[in-house]
Amino acid sequence: MGRSCLGKIKAYSDMIFPSEGRHILETSADLGFILYLFILGVHTDLNLVKKVERYAVVIGVSCFMVPLASGFGAIVMVTRTMELDPLTQQCLPLVASLTSISSFPVITSLLTDLKILNSEIGRIATLTALVSEICNYAISLVFGGVVVYLMSKQFTMIICIIRSIFFLLVILFILRPLVTCVANRVPEGDQMKQSQFVVVAVLVLICGFGSEVLGQPAGLGTFILGIALQNDGNLLATKMETFSIGVLVPAKFVISGLIVDVSSIQSISGSAYGILLLICYTSKFLAVFILSLYYKFSIRDATVLSLIMCCKGAIEAALYITLFEDGVIGHEAYSILLLSMLMMTGIARPLIAHLYDPSSRYLGVCKNSIMLNQPNDELRILLCIHDTDNIPTIITILDAMHGSRPITLFALGLMELKGRGVAVLEQTIDTSSNQAAKALNSLSDGHLLVRHFTSISPYASMHVDVCTLAADQSTNIIILPFHKQFTINGGLGLNSPQVRTVNQNVMSKSHCSVAILIDRGQFTRPTSPTFHICLLFLGGMDDCEALALCTSFINNQNVTLTFIWIRPWDHAKHGDLNMEIEMVNQFKAKTAGNKRVTYAEELVRDAIDTTKVIGSVKDYNCNLCVVGGYHDTESEILAGINDWSECPELGIIGDMLATPDFQFSLLVVQQQQQLPDYATLQPVASGYISSSRYSDCKDDFDSFHRV
Repeated sequence: MGRSCLGKIKAYSDMIFPSEGRHILETSADLGFILYLFILGVHTDLNLVKKVERYAVVIGVSCFMVPLASGFGAIVMVTRTMELDPLTQQCLPLVASLTSISSFPVITSLLTDLKILNSEIGRIATLTALVSEICNYAISLVFGGVVVYLMSKQFTMIICIIRSIFFLLVILFILRPLVTCVANRVPEGDQMKQSQFVVVAVLVLICGFGSEVLGQPAGLGTFILGIALQNDGNLLATKMETFSIGVLVPAKFVISGLIVDVSSIQSISGSAYGILLLICYTSKFLAVFILSLYYKFSIRDATVLSLIMCCKGAIEAALYITLFEDGVIGHEAYSILLLSMLMMTGIARPLIAHLYDPSSRYLGVCKNSIMLNQPNDELRILLCIHDTDNIPTIITILDAMHGSRPITLFALGLMELKGRGVAVLEQTIDTSSNQAAKALNSLSDGHLLVRHFTSISPYASMHVDVCTLAADQSTNIIILPFHKQFTINGGLGLNSPQVRTVNQNVMSKSHCSVAILIDRGQFTRPTSPTFHICLLFLGGMDDCEALALCTSFINNQNVTLTFIWIRPWDHAKHGDLNMEIEMVNQFKAKTAGNKRVTYAEELVRDAIDTTKVIGSVKDYNCNLCVVGGYHDTESEILAGINDWSECPELGIIGDMLATPDFQFSLLVVQQQQQLPDYATLQPVASGYISSSRYSDCKDDFDSFHRV
């Protein structure tokens, strides 16, 4: 549509992009980009500077300096061997400088789009890009001041710095308090009013205007205002995101594409630009790659990090347009820069997605489960918390386990990262202002230790933090909240598809067992014998894991447990797996004479009988029902039940018990099995496991000596 093709046809160009309409489009694009930079500023965490390690400094500085030095060396070579026009000679140093840049907002945006922002390589790339950006600004400031002084023989730069400091003070002590005052008037959980939004948007634009008056880009002022606001601007940034990022920013890319004119590229000068770009990109890639290998990165990770640092995006495109419109670079240089950016980023992105899988870090970890623990070994639990609604139920479950064995609870608070910010996974030391943490800390004693962590990441990649922490801490089981919430009378409350996505990803990727908690709020703390737990056992690895979990409850004097084994009526003919029989027999021996444990065996002929038995669980008046996740749907006692399954991640039995017909809370347990096709994200079936799967597990089970 631009000058490279259809735009050369004057009639077409005048009809599609008349001069009046083009000015409106350009103005809208500039406005959207200014707001976009403000949003980026709000989501930029300056505390990240404190976390920069030595390797990030070395790689980040080299990522900018090496291609810059190589580029200037190439310029000397090219100018001596080619006859170039003055404009090309003027543009070559700028092209080398622009190619050396790795924009921090662009890199974080790329990592978010690839769903690896909170992965190990994503955090490294974020720190490296931050250092590279700081290095770029520092060198630009120094060289800019030197050039201005040499040209004017006046200390103009000092005057500019004084003006900039004054403007910064205006942002901090006038504009920031005004925006914060408006944001604080919005009640928590409510939407910002139209009038409030307009007031703040005007203040943001005033900030951009002030930046222009000082001779700086308008976006720089709004970006600084966003950084100054930090958390106080989240609500406003969220309000702006849909319109600015979804509508106006794409217009900026449309403008950048329309300006490109391939016919402006000449053979000699085009060759000079091509050689320079090739040397800059190659030296940038090799600098990051070699230093990454020096710091013990794998070849694959070093390659991925190098590709990430070579990518460019909206910030660079806007910078190219600004330099072209100001006459600093010519049409040819602009076209080559934009085309090279599209080519490099277009090649790098699919390569990064193909080469790097963040789950590779924890998929290689040996599987872990409760069954693999000795009876008196420490039980390590990772609890995922989206809100405080499930905390009372969790406290009740932990109370019910009290005294059975040492327990370490890793409480991971999960929060969505909104916008293009920096992902966080860190241990929380100060929990004085966290109500959920204080409630869990009340359980700490000689048998239970609580450690708190915080994860701030996009929902699409939140499972990476969960699985990484579980692998690092060698947890036996992860407890996830169900994505649906129930009201006090058993009705269906809030439904969060994002939480469901997190749960499904964790269940597919975790190295250890996973349990989904469906909380109906029917718990009271087990201070009396009325606290009742019911275990449904149909056989299979998941049910065996559920049985292993329930053995942690039997030592509590205030807990009663009902064990219901649902078996085919002709089980003697078909036979049960030795593992199941051995575990049940050990459980019976362990609980023999314990009046708080009841054992029941239900013989069924078909799925109808099975449904009746499951429906009768409500007659036991239990507070919590524990069941395995996945079962053999081809079994005659379950055939056809899964035809109306609504939540496959719960399994066919868990899905039935999750309906409003039942009032008790539910814990659905899945034991993780790392099979050869594990990366396909398909749930691992248990139930009546095959003989090959049983033989794979039997060697481990022989060493259990559990219950």
